[in-house]
Amino acid sequence: MGTADRKLTSIEICAGAGGQAIGLHQAGFRHLALVEIDKYAAETLRINIGSRPEWSWEKEHCLIRELDVNDFRPLKEVPNPEMHDQPRQASGKDGEEGEPEWLQPGQLDLLAGGVPCPPFSAAGKQLGRDDERDLFPRMLDLVEELKPRAVMIENVRGLVEPEHKFRYYRNHIKNRLRKAGYVVCGWRLLEAQDFGVPQLRPRAILVAIHKEHYRGFDWPKPQPKVKTVLEALGPSMKRRLGEGSPRHDRWLEHVEFGTVAPTLVGGSKKHGGADLGPTRAKKAWGALGVDAMGVANDEAEMVDPDRDLGTLDRGPKLTVEQAAIIQGFPEESDGSLAWKFHGGKTARYRQVGNAFPPPVAHAVGECIKEALNRTGPLRDDPNPEFEPEEDPSILAPELPLQQGFPTIEDDAEDSARALLG
Repeated sequence: MGTADRKLTSIEICAGAGGQAIGLHQAGFRHLALVEIDKYAAETLRINIGSRPEWSWEKEHCLIRELDVNDFRPLKEVPNPEMHDQPRQASGKDGEEGEPEWLQPGQLDLLAGGVPCPPFSAAGKQLGRDDERDLFPRMLDLVEELKPRAVMIENVRGLVEPEHKFRYYRNHIKNRLRKAGYVVCGWRLLEAQDFGVPQLRPRAILVAIHKEHYRGFDWPKPQPKVKTVLEALGPSMKRRLGEGSPRHDRWLEHVEFGTVAPTLVGGSKKHGGADLGPTRAKKAWGALGVDAMGVANDEAEMVDPDRDLGTLDRGPKLTVEQAAIIQGFPEESDGSLAWKFHGGKTARYRQVGNAFPPPVAHAVGECIKEALNRTGPLRDDPNPEFEPEEDPSILAPELPLQQGFPTIEDDAEDSARALLG
C-alpha cells in the first residue's frame, strides 16, 4: 500500500499538552505515540484523546507515555501499525509467521518534537537531570533507530537568528541527519501570525526527508489575512466582562488599536509562574487593555471579580482559556475552548504558554504529507555537502557552552519590542 492510499503515522516526543499533535492530526496524521514527561500535560493528552470523537483512532491505538524521552523504547513499546486494522496473527518472535508485534525501522512516516534547547546559562552552569535540558541528541538517536520517512523539529527563533550565533550547533544536527540518510530541507523561521494565530510567535522549524522518499518539499505559504486579538478574544471578553459594561468598553478602546499579541511565555518548573512574560511583554499586553501581572481564574472558578475581571485603570487579566485561544487551540462553535487542560491554574497556563501553536503545526504537517505522497522519480539532495562543525562533540551534555542558549522569554521580549516600536 502506498503512502497516498493510507493514513500517515507519527510519533511525537516532548509532546507537551498537544499543540503540535493537534496540528498534525488536522493535517491527517495518525499518532502512534505521544511522549511527555510532565504529568499534567500527559494527563491533558489522555483526557482529550479519550473524550473527543475526532480522536477515536488514537483513543484505541495511540500510546501516551508520561516518560523521560531518554527512557522511551519505541521498537519495544509501540505496536506495529500494520496490525491495527487486522486480527493479531503472531507475537513477532523470530521464526513465527505474520506481522511482527512491534513497530519496525522504516515503518513510521513522521517523527516530530518540540525539542528543548540546551539549558546552559551564560556562565556555563548545567542543570541537573530533573531539569529541562538538551534533548537534541536523543531526538537524533530516535531518528537513527526508527528511520522515519520524515523528521520535524520545532524550537525558538534564537536557534536560527542571528544566523552566525549557533551555526555550528545547527550544522552538527544537519550533518548527523545527512549521515543517517536524510535530505535536510533546512531550518525555516515561521511566524505564527502568518497562519491565523493572533500572536507574534516565531518558531524555528527543521524538516528532513529520507533520501529514499525525497521528491522535493515546499514550505507553507503565509495566509494573506492576520487574525487580530479583538477577533480572537472578542466573544469571550464580551461574555466575561458583560457587553456595554465599563470594563468591556475600556478593553475595546485599547484593543481596537492593536493587531496581534506578544509571545506568550509559559515558564518552567523551576522558573516562571502564571503571568504574561517579561517586563516589555507586560507593557505590550497593557497596550492591548490586558493586565499582564497574572492570570485570571476561569469563569467557573472566579471568586474575586476585581482581581479576575480587573479594574478600569489596568484592565482584565486573561484566563487560561483565553491564553489558549491566543495560541490557536481549537474552539467549539460557541467560542469556548475545545481542548481542556489538566491541573491547577499555573500548571494549565504553563502548558498553554509552552505549546506549539496548532495552526502552524497544521501548515507544516500538510506540507510534509504532500511531500510524502508525491509520486514520480526520486530527486537528488540539493545540498548534500557536510557543513563545518566547530566541535564534533558540541551536543555532548557534559560540555558547557559559554553563551546562554535562546529561550521563549527572548522571543517575548523581541515580539513586545516590535509591537511597542
